[in-house]
Amino acid sequence: MAQEEEIRYFVRIGTTDLDGTKSVRVALTGIKGVGRHTSTVISRMAGVDEYAKLGLMDEESVNRIRAAVEKYAGSIPQWMANRPKDLYTGETKHLIGGDVALARDEDINMMRKIRCYKGIRHETGQKVRGQRTKSTGRTGMTVGVKKTKEGGQ
Repeated sequence: MAQEEEIRYFVRIGTTDLDGTKSVRVALTGIKGVGRHTSTVISRMAGVDEYAKLGLMDEESVNRIRAAVEKYAGSIPQWMANRPKDLYTGETKHLIGGDVALARDEDINMMRKIRCYKGIRHETGQKVRGQRTKSTGRTGMTVGVKKTKEGGQ
């Protein structure tokens, strides 16, 4: 029961509150831009057990994880980055946290601005990636055919 009392339920890493009841490997996936493979690499860079509960770790281990998250982008090969060729600078980046959503919105706005096919689909609210639209994606419209009454002409 002593372990249950000293667990921290929320651990702040970057700008995200992570669940302290989960293992390091699973909890790190709560950060946007960090998936399962990335979380494994970060925990190995920090030198912590990836299967240990995050809330039971001492402050020094959590600080090592924070440092590993910050320096992750500079220490991975190009193929592991989530933004291998930035649209504006051309360099390899790995975006984490709120930067992921900002970059996505910038990309969509750029597509709208240059009036490419995907940008026009985004503007009109239609499906972008080539899905069928004959029978799906009919939000906001009446679906089906109305029958007219035959007797009242």
